[in-house]
Amino acid sequence: MIEVTDALILMAGSGSRLRAASPSVIKPLVPILGRPLISYTFEALLRAGIRNVYAVIGFEGKAVSRAVERLVPAGLSLRFIDNPYWQKQNGISVLAGASSLANPFVLMMSDHLFDQAIIDRLIADSVPEQLNLAVDRKLDSIFDRDDAMKVQTRGKQIVTLGKDLPEYDAIDTGVFVCPPEMFAHLERASAGADGDCSLADGVRSMATEGRARVVDIGDAWWQDVDTSEMHADAERHLRARSALADQV
Repeated sequence: MIEVTDALILMAGSGSRLRAASPSVIKPLVPILGRPLISYTFEALLRAGIRNVYAVIGFEGKAVSRAVERLVPAGLSLRFIDNPYWQKQNGISVLAGASSLANPFVLMMSDHLFDQAIIDRLIADSVPEQLNLAVDRKLDSIFDRDDAMKVQTRGKQIVTLGKDLPEYDAIDTGVFVCPPEMFAHLERASAGADGDCSLADGVRSMATEGRARVVDIGDAWWQDVDTSEMHADAERHLRARSALADQV
């Protein structure tokens, strides 16, 4: 187990698929059972021992930062990092945090919901100087598997990942523990792609060096909230879990 007290959250995108249904929506603030989506993330990070959060903003950055900073719980420090190139791929948003993070850090998306057990298990099982990715091997439970980031593994090592992999045995949940060396891999990837790269490019680069591994989330639940259908499914799950807890 390594000590992790920093987190980088990507919230620079426009959330175009959600905005198609609700044009005025600010993605991190989408209500999930009456609570802003990002508040679930803050709560999970705080419980996991994270103390410093860096949020990468871009689309409508000022509005996002004003709204999100009001939701930060006591005990959590939040700083915003502006990505002026937010229309590029998400690897550029990760790179925006390079000067702020010198130690292993949690990396996650602002539009994912996940059980507390996922981040707790990921941090507990992480290996220093490796990229550690929480994966879901319950393939039949994935809401939209066609659009999911697929992962091919060999034991605990990542062989490769991509949305169009013909062979895979796990799904990327979007929650990582990364070493600072991840930034160098993204820099190299962007240098060969006209200044653009995806997070997946960086993961594949580390995988070729045998430095990218997975942590299985087991029975834990997560959901990407990227469309109105995913939003409805997430609410159904949380509502059902709440009803079950009331019966105990």
